Amino acid sequence: MALDERITAVSYTARIGVVAKYSGQIGLMLALLTVPPLIVSLAYGEYVFSVRYLAVIAILVAAGLPLARLPSPARIRINEGLVVTALAFLLAPLLMSYPLIGAGISLQDALFEAVSGITTTGLSTLAGVEDQTRTFLFSRAWMQWYGGLGIVVLSVALLMGHHASARRLIDPETAAPDLVSTTQTHARRVLLIYLVLTAIGFVAIWAFAGDGFSALTLVLSAVSTGGFAPFDDSLSSLDSWPASLVVMLIAFSGAITIPAYYRARHHGCQSLVADLELRALLVMSIGVTLLLTASLVWGMGLSWGEAGIQGLLLGLSAQSTTGFSSLAVSELDVVSKLVLIPSMMVGGSIGSTAGGLKLLRLLILLRLLQVWLRRTGAPRHAVIEPWLGGRRLESDELLRALLVIMLFVVVVMASWMLFVAFGYDALDALFEVVSATATVGLSTGITGPELHPFLKGVLCLDMLAGRLEVLALLVLLYPGTWFGKRAKSL
Repeated sequence: MALDERITAVSYTARIGVVAKYSGQIGLMLALLTVPPLIVSLAYGEYVFSVRYLAVIAILVAAGLPLARLPSPARIRINEGLVVTALAFLLAPLLMSYPLIGAGISLQDALFEAVSGITTTGLSTLAGVEDQTRTFLFSRAWMQWYGGLGIVVLSVALLMGHHASARRLIDPETAAPDLVSTTQTHARRVLLIYLVLTAIGFVAIWAFAGDGFSALTLVLSAVSTGGFAPFDDSLSSLDSWPASLVVMLIAFSGAITIPAYYRARHHGCQSLVADLELRALLVMSIGVTLLLTASLVWGMGLSWGEAGIQGLLLGLSAQSTTGFSSLAVSELDVVSKLVLIPSMMVGGSIGSTAGGLKLLRLLILLRLLQVWLRRTGAPRHAVIEPWLGGRRLESDELLRALLVIMLFVVVVMASWMLFVAFGYDALDALFEVVSATATVGLSTGITGPELHPFLKGVLCLDMLAGRLEVLALLVLLYPGTWFGKRAKSL
């Protein structure tokens, strides 16, 4: 029997009823998440948005209620969990783009803003945002806030019961059973920590920014490592560099795996010191900051003091994949861009709101390289296995890490060649594509009103692929997910 035939014999397609049920529940969650921008639009008398948000809520409730009442499965398979997650991040921007059109922008630009918001990227094709309404500015930041935590996690935390199958929606592949006793408990703890970080960040930013609305939009985008600012020139509009630093420190806190905060609360700060990814995040951030500082001094002629401040802010922004900046990326020298590209690609910790490949996967790749080098000098009978953080790495997680890295590179290279084919500078095009795929949002100036509609679509796909780590999109598009052997029961 051929390999494909053996795989098909033990594989099942996604059950339509299961996908429909959980998509309906997530739709109801999305309807609930649409209420805050509706309230803002009513508070500021911007009723053109109110009508549109009411229409979106009505559609979501009408479609979600009957679907959510479908029978619950005993368990949900990996392909079903990935499909539901992918559909959530595909359908949400389509629906949320409708209210944004009320700001007088085109459908494509509205869709781009919605995709950039929900994927927590922060790229924008608009010429400016300072002349936009309060509802529009809040809506962009709010999409980043719930996109950072994840529509699925919010759904599990607030709507779903103590179902083992719901765990698959938070982490379809591993489900992290050692973290908490139930999926809903874990999701609620994550939500609580996220709310606490948001509240602390709001108070801190408000103390420096002096404007409550600006502080609110900034903290929603910072803690989600999103990067949408209510100003045309990002953090440059803040009065002082300490204010910018506070915003970036809040963003950095979002790049730390959220369960680490829970462990620190119960086991003390020593648990943070023992966190391998946090140590790697600090080392990477310091390294990028030092390299940027030197580059800004020697390449752009800044003083060491100014270069140190700008290097720190830009380094934290890139490593946390936030996308805020107090220095125009288009003005950076070549070396600075080359420093930022790998930083953006790697990103923050798994289980955080940050994008990129994630530090854990980089550590896994380095450990595999180390094991291979050791084996070249070891006897044939020697057993040298990859260990990381005090535990042996299983073959499944090794395979998934390498797959994500490979697919990330493939997406970046394919998109980069398209931009180069349109005549853009090779380095600037690579920077832009990496920024989109790693959901960062820093831009060399390529992304804007004049960008070709086709390339806007390419960046949208990059942002979605990066947020879903490519695999969920592939499962959604894989024919075997929908056609083939189907289980007889839920």
